[in-house]
Amino acid sequence: MPIAALQQQLSFLREIDRLKSVVRQSPLLDQSRKENSAEHSWHLAMYALLLSDYAAASVDANRVLRMLLIHDIVEIDVGDFPIHAGHSVEAQAREEALAAQRLFGLLPAAQGEGLLALWREFEAGETEDARFAKALDRFQPLLINVFTGGGTWTENKVTLQQVASRYGPAIQRGAPKLWAVCEAWIEQHFAGQPVNDAGC
Repeated sequence: MPIAALQQQLSFLREIDRLKSVVRQSPLLDQSRKENSAEHSWHLAMYALLLSDYAAASVDANRVLRMLLIHDIVEIDVGDFPIHAGHSVEAQAREEALAAQRLFGLLPAAQGEGLLALWREFEAGETEDARFAKALDRFQPLLINVFTGGGTWTENKVTLQQVASRYGPAIQRGAPKLWAVCEAWIEQHFAGQPVNDAGC
């Protein structure tokens, strides 16, 4: 490996350390603090490693895992866009696309272009791998909200109908069996009943 390529790779790895400083709205399950985007990405990679059998169709778990490790790297430049904040989806897409070009452009050309293509595939959400990755990206914060007694839903006064419309389509499309579990959880939560995973 040429020294110049190694320098580019190390520059990228130093730059993405900044993802650890991007704080999300979701709390940790112990509610001691908010999670950061690097933790979120790592946790989603673990979801992909363990839950690929629940994808709507056959997926390449390793590709899904790679997508999830890089999907939020753009937040280094643009920050997190909380699902309940009511921001402009178009503006977010433009800002994130520019961030992706800058960040993956730090890498040697072939490596950077490959990761940029994988990030764009996730964003488009049209392949089976991307659909499953997007399902997990909605499933993980939903689980956190349910098992923290409401989490960001309580903070933002989110209704059952809003939860269903904001999380449901992506999870249903990429992992319908997981959405069936989610429906039971959110019904229990909004009915004020104890939530458990006994029905999985």
